Amino acid sequence: MMKSVADVTMAAHLKGMAQQKPAPVQQMGNKFGAILKTSIVAVNQAQVAADHAAEQIAAGETKNLHGAMIKMEEADISLRLMVQVRNKAVEAYQEIMRMQV
Repeated sequence: MMKSVADVTMAAHLKGMAQQKPAPVQQMGNKFGAILKTSIVAVNQAQVAADHAAEQIAAGETKNLHGAMIKMEEADISLRLMVQVRNKAVEAYQEIMRMQV
């Protein structure tokens, strides 16, 4: 007996997309805004956790230097990613503004 294999071709993907009803623009904007807000909150939490870990190391409350460094690097990487997302959004906005109608 032969097992059923999932069709992962581009044609199957496009066919599946064609069957979906597109969401109204307002709903897509709300989803993007919610995702952006969640991301900003996560970046802020990572920054706060890194600051707290650094304060604990400086005060001598903990000796876990590796954990503190990991938290600081995670916060740094997440902040850099958020800045790049912002830059891309600004570039896209500027490109749309330069379009001639």
